[in-house]
Amino acid sequence: MVGEYDRYNMDRMVTVTANIENTDLGSAAKQVEAAVAQLGKPPARVSIATRGQVQPLTDLITALQAGLLLATLVIFLLLAANFQSVQLALVTILTTPAAVAGAMLALWLWNSTLNLESFMGVIMAVGVAVANAILLVTFAERSRIAGKSSSDAAREGAESRLRPILMTTLAMISGMLPMAIGFGATGGQAAPLGQAVIGGLAVATAATLLVLPGAFALIRATAGRQSPSLDPDDPASKFARTS
Repeated sequence: MVGEYDRYNMDRMVTVTANIENTDLGSAAKQVEAAVAQLGKPPARVSIATRGQVQPLTDLITALQAGLLLATLVIFLLLAANFQSVQLALVTILTTPAAVAGAMLALWLWNSTLNLESFMGVIMAVGVAVANAILLVTFAERSRIAGKSSSDAAREGAESRLRPILMTTLAMISGMLPMAIGFGATGGQAAPLGQAVIGGLAVATAATLLVLPGAFALIRATAGRQSPSLDPDDPASKFARTS
């Protein structure tokens, strides 16, 4: 006969546990869900629940994904207000997918996982990538308004901002490299953060210098040169003071 009856909220419970050593929690949770699905529909008055750290992990990943999307949207709105142009804001935000893809690639190459630390690294990489893109777009748009074609302005913006962008990226990557390697007894806990930052910045910088100028030249090819500003002290605005 049964030696012990366990209950949860007065419901009789049978607990199944397993050792998930050398396996991350997310992969183990997917395997459990697959195994439960293979069992089919449970009998009447029987329910199956996954407990432990699976639900907190799912809630954390969902919240971080929503936070990343919200941060991207806020950045886009701020850029649109700063540039007073939706086109320029769109061009600048194009580096975000490259940063996310680079971070995922780095995590895969390092055989790491998507967790709280790596998600923080993705957000950091997106922030630095957008800052580099703002530098390039600002100088390119300034040259275009001055009279150059969109392609020449994009080339000049990339050439003039090449050194600052590379300096920022290399400094960030150099600082994150010891963390990514995971020196020390507990270095592996924060290693995914450094790995995500390195991969995200490497790919985003390449996209900023190679892809972003082409996108700028294409999108701004037919844009006007008059400033959309309402400031009467802006000489490029149509509302500028004449006397």
